[in-house]
Amino acid sequence: MDLRNIRLNQIKQMKEKGYEAYKYKFQKDYSSQKIKEIYDNKVEAGQQLPEEVFNFAGRIMNVRKHGKSTFIDLKDDFGRIQAYVRLDQVGQESYEFFKEYVDLGDWLGVKAYPFKTRTGELTLLVLDLELLSKAVRPLPEKWHGLKDKEVRYRQRYVDMIANDNVINTLRTRFLIIKYIRDYLNSKGFLEVETPVLQNVMGGANARPFITHLNVYDIDMYLRIATELHLKRLVVGGMEKVYEIGKIFRNEGVSNKHNPEFTSIELYQAFADYNDMMELTENLLYEITKKVHGKAQVVYQGEEIDFTPPFKRIKMREFIQENLGIDIVEASDEDLKQFLKERNEEVEIEDRYHYLDKIWDLVEDKIVQPTFVIDYPIELSPLAKRKKSDPRLTERFELIVKGSELANAFSELNDPQDQFERFKKQMELKELGDEEAQMMDLDFIRSLEYGLPPTGGLGIGIDRVCMILTNTQTIRDIIPFPIVKPISFEDEEAMLKEEDEE
Repeated sequence: MDLRNIRLNQIKQMKEKGYEAYKYKFQKDYSSQKIKEIYDNKVEAGQQLPEEVFNFAGRIMNVRKHGKSTFIDLKDDFGRIQAYVRLDQVGQESYEFFKEYVDLGDWLGVKAYPFKTRTGELTLLVLDLELLSKAVRPLPEKWHGLKDKEVRYRQRYVDMIANDNVINTLRTRFLIIKYIRDYLNSKGFLEVETPVLQNVMGGANARPFITHLNVYDIDMYLRIATELHLKRLVVGGMEKVYEIGKIFRNEGVSNKHNPEFTSIELYQAFADYNDMMELTENLLYEITKKVHGKAQVVYQGEEIDFTPPFKRIKMREFIQENLGIDIVEASDEDLKQFLKERNEEVEIEDRYHYLDKIWDLVEDKIVQPTFVIDYPIELSPLAKRKKSDPRLTERFELIVKGSELANAFSELNDPQDQFERFKKQMELKELGDEEAQMMDLDFIRSLEYGLPPTGGLGIGIDRVCMILTNTQTIRDIIPFPIVKPISFEDEEAMLKEEDEE
């Protein structure tokens, strides 16, 4: 009989004897972190504090039996703490129940007081115990050495149980989002919501997910950006807005890409891209200090310094210095020939795709936080032109360790110019570019009512979290990343085979 059936049989026996396998409630007084904060320095080796009794609960992660006593490790969402169960403390009935029906993986509630062992380990001396939830499935023995690592992402709940680092990383992710909210709220920004289902896709160059709305019998798109609706709110009179939410792009999966990801976009009336640079560097500086206590963080062996001001480089000059080509003066044929000489191919032969591919050749040369500014107009259909050179736009991307963390513009608020830019995008779509933006006549109409001078900023939260948690792949920072599905039966067989090897 396998362990799962043994545990199912245990539950049956418990019910027959009047024991509950799944309690309704338990009063937990402290987290493991709080217990350590209070008592680590308060209790010395060999000392007990029997007058300080409290309740604690956690999952049993380790059991070490010694006849009439047992040491166990209990894990909650902040870490692990040792507990000591003794026959003479909990009584014969409770101890026999504990030995017979409580296993690794079960949730256990204890009434206990703190003491330190002779070796100085903070421990809970258990006075009473309750089985709170019986784990029917034992943890896979070779979870960390799984050949198919995607099982860890499909069964993230097991990954969190088996690997303390996973839950710590995910907690840091959600704290980062909280810190972003706190910072923007303190600067007078208002958090808003915009539609996830949209009639017209826009705000970015990306391939959308398409769904169907039965009530109107129309196809709709999952949003690829929140930009155009947020700018409509600014037109309507909301001067400082932001949204944190899910974005959906029907693209590939890689260490830096997940088709469903989290971004923040914000818009500030009467500002430009210089204001957005200042906001971006101050925001990331404050968040990094909150997470690490300082502005420096080690990411993949490299110390990254988020101390403002960040370096600023012009895209045109950076490419010219590194590749020897002037992307503004070069003709389309020059750009095509340049890529051909380097055996670089583009799906669609036009200036946008040539420039995009050329930038890919140098992006990874940037390590420290750097604002790459003044993008060619072909790459920036929603950004204002530079007064000094209308072939360029007031746009920047923030690059860290070869990865784009943020994208921002002085927002284009001229409706006629915007209309012509959308027409260019439609021409790309006719050439077969599925990522080109659609003509959004309602957005043009909103601009005709007047969008004030506005600075806009988008930040990829997942990539920020990767750097601040020193995580190599985006899938480790997303609780439930998209992975290739397999059947339930095949996955069960795979895990069984792994355990038997």
